[in-house]
Amino acid sequence: MIAPTVGGLTVQNLSVRYGRVQAVSGVSFSVADGESLGIIGANGAGKSSTLKAIFRLIDSTAESMRFAGSSLQATPPHRVVSLGMAYVPEGRRIFVGLSVRKNLMMGAYRSSWRHLGDRIERVYELFPALKKLDGVLAGALSGGQQQMLAIGRALLSEPKLLVLDEPSMGLAPVLIDDIAATLRRLRDQGVSMLLVEQNAKLTFGLTDRCIVLENGRVVKEGPSAILRADPAVRQIYLGL
Repeated sequence: MIAPTVGGLTVQNLSVRYGRVQAVSGVSFSVADGESLGIIGANGAGKSSTLKAIFRLIDSTAESMRFAGSSLQATPPHRVVSLGMAYVPEGRRIFVGLSVRKNLMMGAYRSSWRHLGDRIERVYELFPALKKLDGVLAGALSGGQQQMLAIGRALLSEPKLLVLDEPSMGLAPVLIDDIAATLRRLRDQGVSMLLVEQNAKLTFGLTDRCIVLENGRVVKEGPSAILRADPAVRQIYLGL
């Protein structure tokens, strides 16, 4: 049994089905305040389905899903955001017809607009490249710039927990390093994170703990440093 976390996220026995296909089966984990948790696994392991279930984007069943003291099981997606979680989806999903600034403003839609300009400036401090593109349509940005924008948009809601789905997907190694440096900075500032990543090496470097999913089930879990040294994990996910 996973102990409830004060203000954090606790998931107990989460399951997701797509018709006859069991995508997630009995998954349990928690993310405490100020902690970073990684979820790794092969394609089809149930990683993204787990995140979508937490945000109520797909149907699921669970013994319990709680965040910041509130149950998520009957909570619509917009209320999940209002509780203090922000989601950076796989594929970025930015508003390509809006400018960089207006995309960032959309991230504040469910939160207070007080000091909005200051909050946008803080994002620009994290991602200086975006400040130079303030009025540019998001659809004209490079893949790396779009990922920065997707993370920045999520931060505009001032989340207690930042949830990221494959932030390195499709990016050149140098851009992955830039994104990783920014996430480390956020982590060091006390932002809680839940990270789904194919890049296991990146995940281990950014998180305190990890769970490994295989066919929708948790097959390994523990401190990231210990899992990184696990011979089976090193062979399967690190190629060592």
